[in-house]
Amino acid sequence: MFAPGRSMLTDSPHNPLTREIIGAAIEVHRVLGPGLLESAYLRALQFELASRNLRFVRQTVIPMAYKGTNLGTSYRVDLIVEDRIVVEVKAVEKVLPVHEAQVLTYLRLTACPFGLLINFNVAKLIDGVYRLVNPLLSKGNQPEDAGPAEEPKTAEG
Repeated sequence: MFAPGRSMLTDSPHNPLTREIIGAAIEVHRVLGPGLLESAYLRALQFELASRNLRFVRQTVIPMAYKGTNLGTSYRVDLIVEDRIVVEVKAVEKVLPVHEAQVLTYLRLTACPFGLLINFNVAKLIDGVYRLVNPLLSKGNQPEDAGPAEEPKTAEG
């Protein structure tokens, strides 16, 4: 369940957006390479998304409540793109199940349908891209494009 892939189902309205985000991340990785801090990749990714005219909010504060009581604490999501896709940036040696769980929690808390977990600390970025679906979407309402990431098409191919 938790492995990067190379293909994506084709007939969902979210595919062009996730493909554009992944393309922006690939460009950042192509220019910067692996080995930097998450904050550097996040800033560069913001630059790439803006240059592609994609709307995003950064470091969105998500207040925490427990059984209807505000806990007085919050979490921050790296990016939410076009009000639909949570993007969590990592620069770690290995993506762990806890990283996936973090994005799934952000999806539940934001009600965004999809998330991208992008680990820039890899030789080929597509090996560090994970697509996740909001677990609160019922099976009947689950978007049809859930699945592994696909490398965007480039001018060369």
